Amino acid sequence: DEVRHNTHTCERDANDTCDTRWKRKERHDEDAWKHTQVRLDRRGGAWKGLGSDENDPREDDDVAEIPARERWTSVAKAAAQETSRVDVTSDLYCGKDGQVLVRPSHESGPGTKAEKKYYIHTWGCQMNKADAERMAGDLETKGYVNCVDPDQADVLVYNTCSIRDKAEQKVYSALGIQAERKRKQPDLKIVVAGCVASQEGETLLRRVPELDLVMGPHHANRIGSLLEQVELGQQVCAIEPIHIEEDIAVPRRDSNTTAWVNVIYGCNERCSYCVVPNVRGVEQSREPDAIRRECHAVGEAGYKEITLLGQNIDAYGRDLDAVLPKKEDGTPQRWRFTDLLYHVHDAPGIERIRFATSHPRYFADRLIKACHELPKVCEYFHIPFQSGNNDVLKAMKRGYSRERYLDIVNNVRKYMPDASLSADVIVGFPGETEEQFMDTVTLIQEVGFDLVNTAAYSPRPMTPAAEWENQVADLVKQDRLHRINRVVKQVAEERSQRYLGRVEEILVEGANPKNPTQLMGRTRGNKLTFFEGPLECQGKLVDVLIEEARAFSLTGRMVQP
Repeated sequence: DEVRHNTHTCERDANDTCDTRWKRKERHDEDAWKHTQVRLDRRGGAWKGLGSDENDPREDDDVAEIPARERWTSVAKAAAQETSRVDVTSDLYCGKDGQVLVRPSHESGPGTKAEKKYYIHTWGCQMNKADAERMAGDLETKGYVNCVDPDQADVLVYNTCSIRDKAEQKVYSALGIQAERKRKQPDLKIVVAGCVASQEGETLLRRVPELDLVMGPHHANRIGSLLEQVELGQQVCAIEPIHIEEDIAVPRRDSNTTAWVNVIYGCNERCSYCVVPNVRGVEQSREPDAIRRECHAVGEAGYKEITLLGQNIDAYGRDLDAVLPKKEDGTPQRWRFTDLLYHVHDAPGIERIRFATSHPRYFADRLIKACHELPKVCEYFHIPFQSGNNDVLKAMKRGYSRERYLDIVNNVRKYMPDASLSADVIVGFPGETEEQFMDTVTLIQEVGFDLVNTAAYSPRPMTPAAEWENQVADLVKQDRLHRINRVVKQVAEERSQRYLGRVEEILVEGANPKNPTQLMGRTRGNKLTFFEGPLECQGKLVDVLIEEARAFSLTGRMVQP
C-alpha cells in the first residue's frame, strides 16, 4: 500500500512509439560530436595516449602518429574516452560502459517450469551497484533468475546514473534497441531505475512509451511489487521520496569476497553542480544495530571485506533519534560515523573494512584516529576535492577551502604515512580560468594521489550552475581534461614505485579476466594487483612480492608466509 501511494500509473497509447525520437537523437549526437572535436596535443601532430597492456587498459606508452587530416576526429574520440580511462581500476564506479550484474546460474530439474529471467545493467557509482544487488535480491524472491544476455531476459532493468550527460545518453541508446524488441515481444518488461528515473520521471514514459516501469533509488527493494502493478496493464512511475525501510530480501551480491553495506541514503548538501540531492533525496541513516546485523551476516556468509556506503558517509547519524550513552556531564551524544566504525568492527569473519564517500567539510580528526586504531579498517581514503581553487570551491558551494583539504591530508599521513588517497575532480566548471585550473593541477601534485577520477563539467538539470552564463567552452574543457589526466597518471606512477620490492597482503578477488593464468586482488591501499596462483586462493589473504609497479596496478609473485 505504501508503494502504491507513492507511485503514479499511466495509460498506454498503443500507437505511440519512439522511432521518431531516436532519429532526432541520432542527428543531435552527430551535431554534438562535431562540437567536441579538439586537438589535444599540438606538438608535432602526435598524440600520446593512455593505451593498454595485458593487465591495465591505460598503461601503454606508445605514441600514435595521427595524420593531420584525421587528427581532429581521432583526438576528439580519445577525449571522449578520457573520463572513464582514469578510473577503470576504481571499484567505486562502473566505468564508461557500465556493469552487468552476474549471479550464479540456477539449474532447473526435470519437469520444472521455465523460470523467468532478469537482466540488470548498471551505470554510475557504488550506490547504484548496491541498489542493483538489492533489486536482484527482491527479484529472486519473486522467482526470477539472473541472465547476462539482455535478449534472453523477461525483465530488463537499466539502473541509471545522471551525474553526467554522457551516462544518461547511453541509457537512451540502450532503450532504443529494446523498444523495438518490445513492440515484437509485448510480454517483455522494461524498467529504468536509478537517478535518471528520479530526474525524468513521467517524462521518460512519454519519451519512450514502450517503458513499463520508472523507479527511483528509494524503491530498489520494491521492484517485485512494482512489477506486479505492471502486470495489471499499466505503466508505473515510482519516484516520490519515501522512508527507506530495512530490506526483507537479502541483496544478491555480485562478488563472493567483498560486499557493499549501505549505511546512509541521500544527501543534504546542495553543491551548485550536483543533481544527487534531487534524485536521491534527503539523508536517511540506517539504524546502527541494523547495520551491525548485516555486517555480521555478511561475515558469517564467508565474505572477507565490507565497504560501508553513503553518498556523504561522514553525515551518518545526523538524522537519527538514537543516541549513545550520555557524556559524564550529562550531555547526550548522537551517533556519528566514527561510532559506527567501532560498532561494526568486531563482525566475525570480516578481515577488511572500507568506506566511501567522504566529504572534506565533515571529515573529522576523530575519524582519522579511529581508522588508525582499528586494525580491520584499511588505510585508504576516497575524499573528493573537486577543485584546487578557493574561488571555484566557493562557487561550487563545497564548504571548505584548499587549505582545509591539505590539513586533512596532512593529518591522515601523520597517523598513517603510507595511506592511499583517491579523489574526484571536475575541470571546466563555469567561470574556471586557466590559472584556477592550474591550482587543481598543483593540488594533485602536492598531495600525491594514488588515483583521481576526473570529469569535464557537465551541466545537469535542476542545478544552479547549469543556468550560469559563464560556461566554459567544450574545446577548453576537453583540453583541460586531457592535460589533467596526464598529470594524474604521472603522479600515480610515481606513487606506485613505493610498492616495488615490498611484500603486500592481497585479498584475492578472482581470476584476471584478461589473463586466466593470473589472479587479481587488492592491497589494503586498494591497489589492483596481479599475480599467478591457484584459483582456490579466491577469498583468501595472500602475501605477494611486488615486482612491477604501474600507475594504476601492480604485478608480483605469491610468496609463502
